[in-house]
Amino acid sequence: MDEQTGSPAANTDTSTQRNGDEKPRRGSWTKGRKRKKPMKDSNAPKAPLTGYVRFMNDRREQLRAERPDVPFPEITRMLGNEWSKLPPEEKQRYLDEAERDKERYMRELEKYQKTEAYKHFTRKVQEKQKGKRHRGDAGHQTASESLHEKDVEGKDRTVFDIPIFTEEFLNHSKAREAEMRQLRKTNMEYEERNAALQKHVESMRGAVERLEGDVMQERGRNGLLRQHLETLRQALTSSFSSVPLPGSGETPTLETVDSYMKKLHTIIVSNPQEHENLINTVRDVVNRLDRYLSAFLWISLRIPRFLNFCFCSDQIIQPKLC
Repeated sequence: MDEQTGSPAANTDTSTQRNGDEKPRRGSWTKGRKRKKPMKDSNAPKAPLTGYVRFMNDRREQLRAERPDVPFPEITRMLGNEWSKLPPEEKQRYLDEAERDKERYMRELEKYQKTEAYKHFTRKVQEKQKGKRHRGDAGHQTASESLHEKDVEGKDRTVFDIPIFTEEFLNHSKAREAEMRQLRKTNMEYEERNAALQKHVESMRGAVERLEGDVMQERGRNGLLRQHLETLRQALTSSFSSVPLPGSGETPTLETVDSYMKKLHTIIVSNPQEHENLINTVRDVVNRLDRYLSAFLWISLRIPRFLNFCFCSDQIIQPKLC
């Protein structure tokens, strides 16, 4: 019987040799050391699910019912392919649900972090981590110091203690994935806004340049109009200097020519039959100023009404120039 089964020592040697031929597994856990479950906060809000996980939850059972012979990893692969080929509008529905769930989680988490339950849980985690550090031997002093630096970083200090492929690890991964997706979405929105604002700025710069060009043109035109106006006032002052106003005997000057023409117009309109000689004199003066008529039509002054009255009024004279 010993020859058939082999001795324990022989089995141990064979096992040792076989294990020695195998490559050592990666990991920081010492052989024989059990991985302790991290502390779970039962009062914390439920972590949000990503759009992909929501899609998988909706389709997994349906696909398993349709294909009961397909193993679970193959179903996961099929769902991944189906998700990648999903129409954008249908995929967006899951993403929107995930976004709303993320917003719900952030609101609840913010409220929860202000409660005494969260503070109590944080103290328990700190005490547990502190106890682990005190139990470390001198050979792991450097590793303990490195762990201490990570522990004091707040809630992230427990992230590295989460065992993989556990519900807590998956929830943490889903939350980080949703957060990264939201950050990418926000960053894309800001980039689009910046691009739109940049186009708007360029458009505004072009509009400002065009307006500045228009302003320069208008300033040039205004300068020409002022020159025409001054020339016209000088011509009127010189031409009507020998035509005193009835009653006051006022004659125009460069400073009073505007009021002079207004008063002259009022006198003629009020009693044209009495001032026929004055009207004839004004007509002769205006005929001599024929070369300035274009300026009269261009410049907006009070006297064009007077000139129009002198030239085109049926009550006083039949026009020769209209």
